[in-house]
Amino acid sequence: MDQAERLRNIIKANAVSESRPLARVIAVTSGKGGVGKSNTSINLAVQFRKMGKRVIILDADFGLANIEIMFGTVPEHNLCDLIYQGKNIKEVITWGPMDVGFISGGSGIAELSNLSKDHLAFIIRNLSELDSIADIIIVDTGAGISDAVLEFLVASEEVLLVTTPEPTSITDSYSLLKSLDRHPSFSGAGTKVKLVANKVDNHNQGQILYDKLNAVVSRYLELPLSYLGAVPQDSQLSKAVMQQMPVSIKTPQAKSAAAYGMMAEKLMDGEQVFGVPRRGMAAFFSRIISAKNE
Repeated sequence: MDQAERLRNIIKANAVSESRPLARVIAVTSGKGGVGKSNTSINLAVQFRKMGKRVIILDADFGLANIEIMFGTVPEHNLCDLIYQGKNIKEVITWGPMDVGFISGGSGIAELSNLSKDHLAFIIRNLSELDSIADIIIVDTGAGISDAVLEFLVASEEVLLVTTPEPTSITDSYSLLKSLDRHPSFSGAGTKVKLVANKVDNHNQGQILYDKLNAVVSRYLELPLSYLGAVPQDSQLSKAVMQQMPVSIKTPQAKSAAAYGMMAEKLMDGEQVFGVPRRGMAAFFSRIISAKNE
């Protein structure tokens, strides 16, 4: 029995009741660093909290600690402590401003495919508890087209791709989409990709950016790309980052905060109108491990 089949059996054995709600998992990614990916994750989380949703961010950007730095909070534990130190899922959650929870991934996620059956069962049981703790889980991935990033994206039902008008950002975003489209585990029907245009002069520039990228994607890839919205250049956002506070909390009237609010509302409205498939965190990680073994 291979690892993927073993994991599927574990998921079935630890399946939760169908009446138990599953968390909505949203992955936030980018083709290159420095385009505002983590800012997008944090401020969307805050906006969801303002709407009464329970939110947890999984910081899956290995080697970096953007979420905790931006929150000004140092986590006591990370996912490795869940895997190797016997901590439960609640112990590895750090609570930031407005009770937005976050989990530092560390190197733990990369090591999941090497665990024993009993160890995996323990991890899956704990991860499934996140569905009762959070309504929405935001996965802040690394930037670029590494295998680790792609594994997170193919496991997600929703992907937000953050890009800017800079030519290198647009090119790198296309490269990421091309790699995702060619991944053997990717399904355009199972994963919805939405573009976030960041650091634009105005909303019209954001629409133009999307139209430009989508024209190439539609011609060469079999990957539907939709437009979520734009975040304008905003000095208030830069000041908030320097003070390690989300702009949606520090300066809620700022134009960038308003933009994040509109995108959060659009995401929630889309769920009500079109429905969003929810797989929950146990299934999310099972797909990651399955992708590693293909």
